[in-house]
Amino acid sequence: MLNSILKFAVFIAIVGALAFGANYLLTAPEGDGITITFRDATTTIRPIAAALFLILGFLSLYLLLKVSGFLYALFSFIVGGDSSLTRYFERADERKGAEALAQAQAAIAMGDGRRAKQKAQLAERKLKRPALTRLANAQAAELAGDTDRAKTYYRALADNSETALVGVKGLMRLAEGGGETESVEILARTAAGLKSDDKETLDALYALQSGKFNWDAARHTLASLKRGNLITAEEAARRESHLALAQAAEAQDAGRNGDALKLAVEAAKIDPTNHEATSKAARMLAETGATKQAGRVIAEAWKAAPSPEVAKVFADLEPAEVPADRRKRFEELFQSNPNHPQTSYTRAELALLEGKWDEARAELKKLNETEPSGRYCAIRAALSRGEGKEESEVRSWLVRGIGAPGGGEGMIADAALLPLLIGPTGDAAPAAPAAEATEQPAA
Repeated sequence: MLNSILKFAVFIAIVGALAFGANYLLTAPEGDGITITFRDATTTIRPIAAALFLILGFLSLYLLLKVSGFLYALFSFIVGGDSSLTRYFERADERKGAEALAQAQAAIAMGDGRRAKQKAQLAERKLKRPALTRLANAQAAELAGDTDRAKTYYRALADNSETALVGVKGLMRLAEGGGETESVEILARTAAGLKSDDKETLDALYALQSGKFNWDAARHTLASLKRGNLITAEEAARRESHLALAQAAEAQDAGRNGDALKLAVEAAKIDPTNHEATSKAARMLAETGATKQAGRVIAEAWKAAPSPEVAKVFADLEPAEVPADRRKRFEELFQSNPNHPQTSYTRAELALLEGKWDEARAELKKLNETEPSGRYCAIRAALSRGEGKEESEVRSWLVRGIGAPGGGEGMIADAALLPLLIGPTGDAAPAAPAAEATEQPAA
């Protein structure tokens, strides 16, 4: 409010001053004015006329300067120098170039390679901004299938320190599309050197190194992914465990059993949910007589992710034990994850091996399965045969299990249960010898 009042007051003062001056000039006495004497001639100019002449003089000088400036700018434009006229046309070109660049990017987003290429070329001519127009031209050429042109622009981007990573990644993508595996790896390493925490580059490098069985290099790249928090801890552990397991297999094939054992145990410890690593580590430890250490490895795996495969490996540690002893030994394993469904499944199977049908049924009730799995149906079929139920009931459970989730493959995790499924009709087959309990692969 105060600011508006001040502006109004200044405006009134200026208008008043102009009015006062005009009144003074108009009402000046006849003899007042500016007297000019040249030789014998004397002329008197009245104040109002003098003021008008002064204003016209300034206007004439202003127009003269503008015309002179225009003529100079025109001359500079003709001879190729910098001038306001040149800058005018440059600004016009920049506007057209910026508009063409925006249209090129829109065409790229829509997948229109032909239009994108045309607009990108126009933007390059008009805009004079290589860092922007080169990328648009490279992407447009790549979209249009003009690989050679795209490579030219990506190389130009790669030669500039500010756009080097974009250029190298573009060349890497083109090489990958062309099946140039060696070039892709070289470019991926170059890109990783330019930016060590670029996930796309590191993932590509990891895949290439793994595909070439270069496990040490793959683990180094994986370490970079972990340092940059570019993958989750679970994913990092899963990958590292598989790499260590692959190194263990390679060492074993080369006859370096000590190194193979060390790497297999490392793989199992890094990711206890890697059942393949757990199985290999436990079996190799058992072969060296380190049964207790193998049991600890299996216990960690059961605690993390129980599975029939882990149970089978644990059973194989003592192949000659009788069912009662096996069941007692398994109870120690179950303590690490007592409420998991796999614990109830395995307990039910162990109870069946001893012919304790009620205990097996009690374990199945703990599962509360609304849609029985294939393994559940198979155990129910074995239980029905063991209890001496009708053959039709046994067959019904088996047929149901084949169509159930997980059915058709590995319905029975323990081969010792097979006699309860294929024994004489209506008779409970005797439990198989304990040595047979390890012949069937886990589900």
